[in-house]
Amino acid sequence: MAQVLEFKLPDLGEGLTEAEIVRWLVAVGDVVAVDQPVVEVETAKAMVEVPCPYGGVVTARFGEEGQELPVGAPLITVAVGASEAAPGGAAGSAAAAGETAGAASADASKGGAEEGSGNVLVGYGTSAAAARRRRVRTGAPVAAAAPRSAAVTAQPSPAPAPAQAPAPDAAAPAEGPVPVISPLVRKLARERGIDLRQLRGSGRDGLILRADVERASAAPAQVPAAAQAAPAVAGTAGPAVGERVPLRGVRGAVADKLTRSRQEIPDATCWVDADATELMAARAAMNAAGGPKISLLALLARVCTAALARYPELNSRVDLEAREIVRLPEVHLGFAAQTDRGLVVPVVRDAHSRSAESLTAEFARLTESARTGSLSPADLTGGTFTLNNYGVFGVDGSTPIINHPEAAMLGVGRIVPKPWVHEGELAVRRVVQLSLTFDHRVCDGGTAGGFLRYVADCVEHPSVLLRTL
Repeated sequence: MAQVLEFKLPDLGEGLTEAEIVRWLVAVGDVVAVDQPVVEVETAKAMVEVPCPYGGVVTARFGEEGQELPVGAPLITVAVGASEAAPGGAAGSAAAAGETAGAASADASKGGAEEGSGNVLVGYGTSAAAARRRRVRTGAPVAAAAPRSAAVTAQPSPAPAPAQAPAPDAAAPAEGPVPVISPLVRKLARERGIDLRQLRGSGRDGLILRADVERASAAPAQVPAAAQAAPAVAGTAGPAVGERVPLRGVRGAVADKLTRSRQEIPDATCWVDADATELMAARAAMNAAGGPKISLLALLARVCTAALARYPELNSRVDLEAREIVRLPEVHLGFAAQTDRGLVVPVVRDAHSRSAESLTAEFARLTESARTGSLSPADLTGGTFTLNNYGVFGVDGSTPIINHPEAAMLGVGRIVPKPWVHEGELAVRRVVQLSLTFDHRVCDGGTAGGFLRYVADCVEHPSVLLRTL
């Protein structure tokens, strides 16, 4: 006899309490194997595929695409031990599903929940069962699929509720999976109020592309005939209704962290202009010598780690409950990266022990992962100091907000030619503004000023770094 097991949304990382469903990877009636990804979700930190620890037949899904679920809420239910447990009376689904269904049910029947891997993310302690992982595309025909009335996604509730079929006379959009692969396209459609089921994709096999959503949002809106015929009456116009943008996902996480930083940290900012001509020349010489190219961000990171070795007060955090300053031995360097999903801060582990070449490679890897939305929660947590290169936006200076619970952030503006007194004469030099925002609880202005002055000296005279190498 089949045993129906409920799989709940697991804890996907530090401090995460909810996740948004981006895309379902299975439908009701599908046969799933142990550790097979069943849903793609977006948290405040990353976008991940969630594998199911049970093998069997999907009997219900909970939550619509675009809906936010709390950790611990039901995701799906799986009938384990007998493939004929598919909903809607889909008897004989094991025969229709073939050997794959039999293998999945046999694996599950060997111990039910005890045979599940217990994984919450792909690759975390994956057992041998992961070798049998089979991904089911939502847009592909699925053997032993349940009837349409049973395949309607259920809403989150304490127990699975019977799905309701839409009324025959309801003016509902076309049924079936929406031909969209990119989560960014879905996000763009939600932001612009576009119903993806009403669009015809211009991509291969009708795939909806970003251009299709942008074209639909640029088209003039249809005005109801009654509204067109109604004459305008002076003085009857109501207040303008502004656009409401939900504070969730990355935007919500950024808002929460910045608010907490402003509420808890008594920050102060100091800044200095520095002549970066010699630093730029040193970088050019390194890259001309052959080998992997060295990025400017990597050189600035190397300067930061050297400065933190001299001023460890700024590589710390405050423990309010214990009323202690915790100085940290390792430098895990965060850097601000702007993406289509918003501002994220990936973390370079053990930056103090890396060379400029190693830092360049790690910055490149994390930046690419940030752009594609594939950063893991581990890539976005545990930072001890942040480097913010806002010069890429074409601005000279800023007063950054500290990335809580860190104690300081170094901001770097654009490097531009400016008049500068060099060796007693007026010359055109490449000048950058450096700013340091620091937690005034961990140190006073003298320490912060000493740190910033050392950074500026290294920028102006890269040979100063040789003392710490």
